[in-house]
Amino acid sequence: MMMPLKEVDSVEILTLLDNSIDLLLSSTECVRRLPLPPDALTREGLVAEHGFAALVTVRSGNTSDSLLFDAGLSKTGLIHNMDVLDVRPKELHAVVLSHGHADHTQGLMGMVDRLGERRMPLLLHPDAFLERKVIFPDGHELNLPPPDRRILSQDGIEFVEERGPSYLLGGLVLVTGQVHRTTPFELGLPLHHALVGGTWQPDPYIHDDQAIVVHVKDKGLVVLTGCGHAGAINTIRQAQELTGVQTIHTVIGGFHLGGLLFEPYIAPTVAALKEIGPAMIVPAHCTGWRAAHAIARELPDAFVPNSVGTRFVL
Repeated sequence: MMMPLKEVDSVEILTLLDNSIDLLLSSTECVRRLPLPPDALTREGLVAEHGFAALVTVRSGNTSDSLLFDAGLSKTGLIHNMDVLDVRPKELHAVVLSHGHADHTQGLMGMVDRLGERRMPLLLHPDAFLERKVIFPDGHELNLPPPDRRILSQDGIEFVEERGPSYLLGGLVLVTGQVHRTTPFELGLPLHHALVGGTWQPDPYIHDDQAIVVHVKDKGLVVLTGCGHAGAINTIRQAQELTGVQTIHTVIGGFHLGGLLFEPYIAPTVAALKEIGPAMIVPAHCTGWRAAHAIARELPDAFVPNSVGTRFVL
Protein backbone atom coordinates (compact mmCIF):
# COMPACT_ATOMS: atom_id res chain seq x y z
CA MET A 1 0.00 0.00 0.00
CA MET A 2 1.31 3.43 -0.93
CA MET A 3 0.40 6.49 1.15
CA PRO A 4 1.94 9.50 -0.63
CA LEU A 5 2.78 12.16 1.91
CA LYS A 6 2.64 15.86 1.19
CA GLU A 7 5.80 17.81 1.89
CA VAL A 8 5.84 20.37 4.69
CA ASP A 9 8.03 23.44 4.87
CA SER A 10 9.11 22.49 8.39
CA VAL A 11 8.18 20.44 11.43
CA GLU A 12 8.81 21.21 15.08
CA ILE A 13 8.81 18.45 17.69
CA LEU A 14 8.71 19.62 21.30
CA THR A 15 9.51 17.02 23.97
CA LEU A 16 6.79 17.45 26.59
CA LEU A 17 7.73 14.37 28.63
CA ASP A 18 10.64 11.95 28.65
CA ASN A 19 12.67 10.01 31.20
CA SER A 20 15.29 12.72 31.66
CA ILE A 21 15.87 16.44 31.79
CA ASP A 22 19.21 18.28 31.53
CA LEU A 23 19.15 22.05 31.88
CA LEU A 24 22.77 22.43 30.78
CA LEU A 25 22.61 20.92 27.28
CA SER A 26 23.62 23.33 24.54
CA SER A 27 21.48 24.38 21.60
CA THR A 28 22.16 24.23 17.88
CA GLU A 29 20.30 25.67 14.92
CA CYS A 30 17.96 22.66 14.82
CA VAL A 31 18.03 21.56 18.47
CA ARG A 32 16.78 24.30 20.77
CA ARG A 33 17.13 23.65 24.46
CA LEU A 34 15.00 25.34 27.08
CA PRO A 35 16.43 28.82 27.80
CA LEU A 36 17.73 29.42 31.31
CA PRO A 37 16.24 32.59 32.84
CA PRO A 38 17.91 34.06 35.96
CA ASP A 39 15.41 32.30 38.24
CA ALA A 40 15.62 28.92 36.44
CA LEU A 41 16.69 27.08 39.60
CA THR A 42 14.15 28.69 41.93
CA ARG A 43 10.97 28.83 39.82
CA GLU A 44 8.68 25.85 39.20
CA GLY A 45 10.25 23.91 36.35
CA LEU A 46 9.65 21.02 34.03
CA VAL A 47 9.38 17.45 35.29
CA ALA A 48 10.63 14.16 33.83
CA GLU A 49 9.05 10.74 34.33
CA HIS A 50 9.07 7.24 32.89
CA GLY A 51 6.90 8.15 29.92
CA PHE A 52 6.84 9.99 26.64
CA ALA A 53 4.86 12.81 25.07
CA ALA A 54 5.61 15.25 22.25
CA LEU A 55 3.96 18.18 20.55
CA VAL A 56 4.23 17.95 16.76
CA THR A 57 3.71 21.15 14.76
CA VAL A 58 3.80 21.12 10.95
CA ARG A 59 4.09 24.27 8.86
CA SER A 60 3.14 24.54 5.20
CA GLY A 61 2.84 27.91 3.52
CA ASN A 62 1.04 30.24 5.91
CA THR A 63 -0.62 27.46 7.90
CA SER A 64 0.50 25.77 11.10
CA ASP A 65 -1.22 22.84 12.83
CA SER A 66 -0.32 20.82 15.93
CA LEU A 67 -1.08 17.45 17.45
CA LEU A 68 -0.14 15.64 20.64
CA PHE A 69 1.74 12.36 20.32
CA ASP A 70 1.40 10.30 23.50
CA ALA A 71 0.66 11.63 26.97
CA GLY A 72 3.12 10.27 29.53
CA LEU A 73 2.51 8.25 32.68
CA SER A 74 1.15 10.47 35.45
CA LYS A 75 -2.04 12.47 35.52
CA THR A 76 -0.16 15.63 36.42
CA GLY A 77 3.11 15.44 34.46
CA LEU A 78 1.83 16.25 30.98
CA ILE A 79 -0.44 19.14 31.87
CA HIS A 80 2.19 20.58 34.24
CA ASN A 81 4.82 20.67 31.49
CA MET A 82 2.30 22.01 28.98
CA ASP A 83 1.60 24.88 31.36
CA VAL A 84 5.31 25.59 31.91
CA LEU A 85 5.92 25.54 28.14
CA ASP A 86 2.75 27.53 27.39
CA VAL A 87 1.16 24.78 25.29
CA ARG A 88 -2.61 25.13 25.27
CA PRO A 89 -4.65 21.92 24.89
CA LYS A 90 -7.49 23.73 23.14
CA GLU A 91 -5.13 24.64 20.27
CA LEU A 92 -4.36 21.00 19.47
CA HIS A 93 -6.02 19.48 16.41
CA ALA A 94 -5.70 15.80 17.41
CA VAL A 95 -4.07 13.30 19.75
CA VAL A 96 -2.25 10.17 18.55
CA LEU A 97 -1.33 7.27 20.83
CA SER A 98 1.66 5.19 19.81
CA HIS A 99 0.19 2.25 21.77
CA GLY A 100 -1.94 1.55 24.82
CA HIS A 101 0.63 1.23 27.61
CA ALA A 102 0.06 3.44 30.64
CA ASP A 103 3.35 5.37 30.31
CA HIS A 104 2.05 6.80 27.04
CA THR A 105 -1.63 7.31 27.86
CA GLN A 106 -2.40 8.19 31.48
CA GLY A 107 -1.52 11.87 31.12
CA LEU A 108 -4.69 12.25 29.09
CA MET A 109 -6.64 12.06 32.33
CA GLY A 110 -5.10 15.34 33.44
CA MET A 111 -5.40 17.08 30.07
CA VAL A 112 -9.02 16.45 29.13
CA ASP A 113 -10.28 18.83 31.81
CA ARG A 114 -8.83 21.67 29.73
CA LEU A 115 -10.62 20.81 26.49
CA GLY A 116 -13.94 22.37 27.46
CA GLU A 117 -16.80 21.44 25.16
CA ARG A 118 -14.60 20.62 22.22
CA ARG A 119 -14.47 16.98 21.03
CA MET A 120 -10.81 16.16 20.49
CA PRO A 121 -10.14 13.31 18.02
CA LEU A 122 -7.85 10.64 19.47
CA LEU A 123 -6.35 8.21 16.95
CA LEU A 124 -5.26 4.79 18.18
CA HIS A 125 -5.13 1.13 17.18
CA PRO A 126 -8.03 -0.97 18.59
CA ASP A 127 -5.60 -3.20 20.50
CA ALA A 128 -4.61 -0.20 22.60
CA PHE A 129 -7.65 -0.98 24.79
CA LEU A 130 -6.45 -4.47 25.74
CA GLU A 131 -5.74 -5.26 29.39
CA ARG A 132 -2.06 -6.21 29.53
CA LYS A 133 0.71 -7.23 31.87
CA VAL A 134 4.32 -8.36 31.87
CA ILE A 135 4.93 -11.71 33.60
CA PHE A 136 8.55 -12.01 34.73
CA PRO A 137 10.40 -15.35 34.95
CA ASP A 138 10.22 -15.29 38.76
CA GLY A 139 6.41 -15.02 38.55
CA HIS A 140 5.87 -11.44 39.61
CA GLU A 141 3.79 -9.25 37.36
CA LEU A 142 3.66 -5.66 36.13
CA ASN A 143 0.18 -4.46 35.21
CA LEU A 144 -0.20 -2.25 32.13
CA PRO A 145 -3.69 -0.72 32.28
CA PRO A 146 -5.09 0.64 29.00
CA PRO A 147 -6.65 4.08 28.54
CA ASP A 148 -10.04 4.34 30.20
CA ARG A 149 -12.48 4.50 27.30
CA ARG A 150 -15.48 5.26 29.51
CA ILE A 151 -13.95 8.21 31.37
CA LEU A 152 -12.19 9.74 28.38
CA SER A 153 -15.28 9.49 26.14
CA GLN A 154 -17.19 11.51 28.72
CA ASP A 155 -14.53 14.19 28.94
CA GLY A 156 -14.14 15.50 25.42
CA ILE A 157 -12.36 12.68 23.56
CA GLU A 158 -13.66 11.22 20.30
CA PHE A 159 -11.97 7.87 19.63
CA VAL A 160 -10.82 7.08 16.09
CA GLU A 161 -9.73 3.44 15.93
CA GLU A 162 -7.55 2.50 12.95
CA ARG A 163 -5.46 -0.62 12.33
CA GLY A 164 -3.95 0.60 9.08
CA PRO A 165 -2.12 3.79 8.10
CA SER A 166 -3.98 7.08 8.06
CA TYR A 167 -3.47 10.79 7.49
CA LEU A 168 -3.86 13.71 9.88
CA LEU A 169 -3.60 17.51 9.60
CA GLY A 170 -4.74 17.68 6.00
CA GLY A 171 -2.47 14.91 4.78
CA LEU A 172 0.70 16.46 6.21
CA VAL A 173 1.17 13.80 8.91
CA LEU A 174 1.10 10.04 8.34
CA VAL A 175 0.34 7.60 11.14
CA THR A 176 1.92 4.28 10.19
CA GLY A 177 -0.75 2.06 11.71
CA GLN A 178 0.22 -1.53 12.54
CA VAL A 179 3.86 -2.02 11.58
CA HIS A 180 4.96 -5.00 9.46
CA ARG A 181 7.73 -7.10 11.02
CA THR A 182 10.47 -7.59 8.45
CA THR A 183 13.76 -7.74 10.37
CA PRO A 184 14.99 -11.02 11.87
CA PHE A 185 16.13 -9.39 15.12
CA GLU A 186 13.23 -7.18 16.30
CA LEU A 187 11.22 -9.84 18.12
CA GLY A 188 8.97 -7.81 20.38
CA LEU A 189 8.54 -8.24 24.14
CA PRO A 190 8.49 -11.97 24.99
CA LEU A 191 7.16 -11.55 28.56
CA HIS A 192 4.19 -9.45 27.44
CA HIS A 193 0.63 -10.80 27.80
CA ALA A 194 -2.85 -9.54 26.93
CA LEU A 195 -6.35 -10.45 28.08
CA VAL A 196 -8.12 -11.71 24.95
CA GLY A 197 -11.52 -13.38 25.10
CA GLY A 198 -11.28 -13.64 28.86
CA THR A 199 -7.94 -15.49 28.76
CA TRP A 200 -4.41 -14.20 29.32
CA GLN A 201 -2.40 -14.93 26.19
CA PRO A 202 1.16 -14.18 25.04
CA ASP A 203 1.22 -10.82 23.23
CA PRO A 204 4.89 -10.26 22.31
CA TYR A 205 4.30 -8.20 19.19
CA ILE A 206 2.12 -5.43 20.67
CA HIS A 207 0.42 -4.84 17.33
CA ASP A 208 -0.95 -1.44 18.27
CA ASP A 209 2.56 0.06 18.24
CA GLN A 210 2.68 2.80 15.59
CA ALA A 211 4.63 5.92 14.71
CA ILE A 212 4.22 9.36 13.11
CA VAL A 213 5.91 10.34 9.84
CA VAL A 214 6.39 13.79 8.30
CA HIS A 215 8.03 14.59 4.94
CA VAL A 216 10.10 17.78 5.18
CA LYS A 217 10.88 19.55 1.91
CA ASP A 218 14.49 19.09 0.73
CA LYS A 219 15.33 16.94 3.79
CA GLY A 220 13.35 13.70 3.81
CA LEU A 221 11.30 11.82 6.36
CA VAL A 222 11.07 12.56 10.07
CA VAL A 223 9.96 9.50 12.07
CA LEU A 224 8.67 9.83 15.63
CA THR A 225 8.21 6.68 17.74
CA GLY A 226 6.75 6.15 21.20
CA CYS A 227 8.33 2.93 22.52
CA GLY A 228 9.17 1.37 19.18
CA HIS A 229 7.87 -2.04 20.26
CA ALA A 230 7.58 -2.90 16.56
CA GLY A 231 11.30 -2.20 16.22
CA ALA A 232 12.91 1.05 15.14
CA ILE A 233 14.11 -0.48 11.88
CA ASN A 234 10.78 -2.12 11.06
CA THR A 235 9.12 1.24 11.69
CA ILE A 236 11.55 3.16 9.48
CA ARG A 237 11.14 0.62 6.70
CA GLN A 238 7.37 0.92 6.91
CA ALA A 239 7.65 4.70 6.64
CA GLN A 240 9.81 4.31 3.54
CA GLU A 241 7.51 1.72 2.00
CA LEU A 242 4.31 3.66 2.62
CA THR A 243 5.58 7.03 1.38
CA GLY A 244 7.97 5.88 -1.33
CA VAL A 245 10.57 8.24 0.17
CA GLN A 246 13.86 6.56 1.06
CA THR A 247 15.75 9.44 2.68
CA ILE A 248 15.40 9.42 6.47
CA HIS A 249 16.38 12.76 7.94
CA THR A 250 15.52 12.30 11.63
CA VAL A 251 14.42 9.51 13.98
CA ILE A 252 13.20 10.53 17.44
CA GLY A 253 11.69 8.49 20.26
CA GLY A 254 11.85 5.28 22.21
CA PHE A 255 13.57 2.32 20.55
CA HIS A 256 12.92 -0.13 23.43
CA LEU A 257 16.43 -1.51 23.67
CA GLY A 258 16.85 -1.17 27.44
CA GLY A 259 17.30 -4.20 29.68
CA LEU A 260 18.95 -7.60 29.36
CA LEU A 261 16.25 -9.05 27.10
CA PHE A 262 16.91 -6.44 24.45
CA GLU A 263 20.68 -6.13 24.48
CA PRO A 264 21.03 -8.67 21.62
CA TYR A 265 18.95 -6.26 19.47
CA ILE A 266 21.33 -3.32 19.98
CA ALA A 267 24.15 -4.25 17.57
CA PRO A 268 21.93 -5.14 14.57
CA THR A 269 19.77 -2.06 15.20
CA VAL A 270 22.79 0.25 15.25
CA ALA A 271 24.22 -1.45 12.14
CA ALA A 272 20.92 -0.92 10.31
CA LEU A 273 20.78 2.71 11.42
CA LYS A 274 24.29 3.24 10.04
CA GLU A 275 23.14 1.82 6.71
CA ILE A 276 20.02 4.01 6.66
CA GLY A 277 22.10 7.06 7.60
CA PRO A 278 19.75 9.56 9.28
CA ALA A 279 21.13 13.06 9.73
CA MET A 280 19.79 13.06 13.31
CA ILE A 281 18.99 10.27 15.78
CA VAL A 282 17.43 11.15 19.13
CA PRO A 283 17.02 8.05 21.32
CA ALA A 284 14.53 8.64 24.12
CA HIS A 285 12.39 7.04 26.84
CA CYS A 286 12.91 3.23 26.76
CA THR A 287 15.94 3.12 24.44
CA GLY A 288 18.23 2.36 27.37
CA TRP A 289 21.67 3.71 28.20
CA ARG A 290 23.62 0.89 26.53
CA ALA A 291 21.83 1.46 23.21
CA ALA A 292 22.10 5.23 23.50
CA HIS A 293 25.86 4.93 24.12
CA ALA A 294 26.22 2.57 21.15
CA ILE A 295 24.37 5.00 18.88
CA ALA A 296 26.49 7.89 20.15
CA ARG A 297 29.68 5.89 19.55
CA GLU A 298 28.81 4.52 16.12
CA LEU A 299 26.91 7.54 14.73
CA PRO A 300 28.49 10.48 16.56
CA ASP A 301 27.50 13.09 13.99
CA ALA A 302 23.84 12.04 14.09
CA PHE A 303 23.35 11.36 17.80
CA VAL A 304 21.55 14.00 19.88
CA PRO A 305 20.54 13.45 23.53
CA ASN A 306 16.95 14.25 24.37
CA SER A 307 15.70 16.29 27.30
CA VAL A 308 12.27 17.48 28.41
CA GLY A 309 11.64 20.91 26.93
CA THR A 310 13.82 20.45 23.83
CA ARG A 311 12.46 21.70 20.49
CA PHE A 312 13.64 20.01 17.32
CA VAL A 313 13.11 22.43 14.43
CA LEU A 314 13.49 20.50 11.16
